[in-house]
Amino acid sequence: MTIKVGIIGGGVAGSTIAMFLAEQGLGIELFEKGPSLVNGPPVCHLHAGGNFYREISDQQCRDLLRQSLQTMQIYPQAINKRPTVVVTPKSDPSDPNDLLPRLHMLTEYYRELVENDANQALLGSPDDYFRVLDQQQMQTLAQRPLPASIEQPEDWLVPVARNINLDDIKYPVVLVQEYGLSIFRVAATAQLTLAELNNVNLHLNQPVDSVEKREDGWQICAADQCVQVDYLVNSAGFRTGEIDDLLGENKRRLVEFKAAYITRWAECEGIWPEVIFHGPRGADNGMAQLTPYPDKVFQLHGMTPEITLFDRGLVASNEQSAQPKLAEHFIEKIDQGWQAEEVELRTARAITHMARHVPSFISAQVAGKPLYGAQQIPGDEPSLRASEVSFGERYARAEIVKSCTAIAIAEDIYQNLIDLGLTQKAAVPLRRSAKWAVSAVENKALMLSQARQYIPELAVKPR
Repeated sequence: MTIKVGIIGGGVAGSTIAMFLAEQGLGIELFEKGPSLVNGPPVCHLHAGGNFYREISDQQCRDLLRQSLQTMQIYPQAINKRPTVVVTPKSDPSDPNDLLPRLHMLTEYYRELVENDANQALLGSPDDYFRVLDQQQMQTLAQRPLPASIEQPEDWLVPVARNINLDDIKYPVVLVQEYGLSIFRVAATAQLTLAELNNVNLHLNQPVDSVEKREDGWQICAADQCVQVDYLVNSAGFRTGEIDDLLGENKRRLVEFKAAYITRWAECEGIWPEVIFHGPRGADNGMAQLTPYPDKVFQLHGMTPEITLFDRGLVASNEQSAQPKLAEHFIEKIDQGWQAEEVELRTARAITHMARHVPSFISAQVAGKPLYGAQQIPGDEPSLRASEVSFGERYARAEIVKSCTAIAIAEDIYQNLIDLGLTQKAAVPLRRSAKWAVSAVENKALMLSQARQYIPELAVKPR
């Protein structure tokens, strides 16, 4: 008899878990309070090594690299294939040479993964995973004309070298194969895949009202229906604690509200990589992140309380509730959207922050509403990036911090089902999600971006 798995929350975690378990032949009941799958915090980057999180452990970096490769196999149509350039301004107290041992470690780890399975070579040759450039090399690149196409890795650096003050940064500059990820094409892939599977029931626009433990599983009730399942997955995003409260589970966690800002830089020239300008989190000179999209659209993060971070935007659970309590004005943003004045103000701050490093970027303009949402972080360490699943009795709690961890959590849940004797291991994962043509995924992604009132450039694949 096929068992049923109930999944509460259709974000990146819930949708990925649903796809993975459905491929193994399990019955899926997926409940999502919104009208479509994969809403939530801003996602733009595939953290293939986590190289701009200087505070995380080497093990987290290895985990993020391995999980990113898995994500590329599940969501190949969602990848924006371009590298990331890591720049250390002189205003930052760190030494960029401190990054090199970790980069060498990740290169060897990637090489080991590729040697064990050639299909893992999704970031190119391990020999090309990263390269470093000194000041003379950057000055030489600044004198080159802008390339019309990318023929060699250094071509990515030409617009960067031409547009930043090379005397205001520390050396070396690092070019690393950390690619982009389109949240709209992830959503489209999940929606297309799950909608065609006969063993999946999608309950959209269905916020869960109650969850009750039964002798042989769980009862999930939403709106005017109740469903019996054998196993429960809590993947309710930043509201995961609300489900824990219903079940009497008091697990510690943090929730953080963040936003990224959408701009159009009409004077932009050349083909840009993603660029990270290091800076201490929460300081006026906090990290600045420039993420390119088609047609001169750029997404901005500025890790200061005036831009991406928010005053009292990081909250913790307590002994009375597993759900951290965000202030009401954050909940209003999540559920109802932003006031136009705040969009203009914070986007303008993000543009000014980026212009400290790329002076000509000051001419950029607001292009659309921010990408925003609240992110759950298991435990009490805000720097955690590679999270894991936790288990109860026929119960899994899936809390992802970075989207690439979702597939690893899905595998762990599947193994738990096997260990409990609820299913047997399937021979070969089918990877139905990888079959879709890019055009089909793009068309669905465009529909989703329009429905969510975002500009179409965020949904299409760079050409």
